[in-house]
Amino acid sequence: MIPLDIFADPVCPWCLIGKLELDRALESRPLHPFQIAWHPFRLNPQMPRAGMDRIDYLHAKLGPRAEEASRAVAERAAVLGLNLNPSPREPDTTDAHRLMHWVGLEGAQTRVMSGLLRAHWQEARDIGDAGELARIAAAAGMDADMVGRLLSSDADRDEVVARENHARERGISSVPTFIVANQHAISGTQPASLWQQVIDELAPISK
Repeated sequence: MIPLDIFADPVCPWCLIGKLELDRALESRPLHPFQIAWHPFRLNPQMPRAGMDRIDYLHAKLGPRAEEASRAVAERAAVLGLNLNPSPREPDTTDAHRLMHWVGLEGAQTRVMSGLLRAHWQEARDIGDAGELARIAAAAGMDADMVGRLLSSDADRDEVVARENHARERGISSVPTFIVANQHAISGTQPASLWQQVIDELAPISK
């Protein structure tokens, strides 16, 4: 197997679209060699724990470009057959990344990331809320009560922040960022065709 490390944040729209494109490529190449691991990278590390109104956040971050940026994301998603219904809250994703850290031990990261993206971008749910995170974990086959207890503590908060800081020290500055085979970095949303090409090129190596 060849490692594919993905640095992503579930509130990043291009992470949503990038995952959709990657998923299409993987579905078309069921014998792909990738062993996928997701890694924490918060777009907004200074976000208050309670989050903030999404429209206010977008205007503060993007100014007059906010509406144009939102429209570009919606149009790209529509091309892939996805209608967006984002959460009205822009959350602090530290707890979402803690959840991803825990489910990595159970091999459920991709299922949970799919749930986080769907909740935030399609179901208008607040993934900064512990109850919502527990429900997403349960839907992926995890113990919701255990997740709830962990979220009520500060377990692994420092670990998640340290992993993110390490990524920044390595030069990762945006998401999504994909690291193939521990050495080749691919930044930004890529079309399924590129991933198909990468898989086809790697196939002889993985045998």
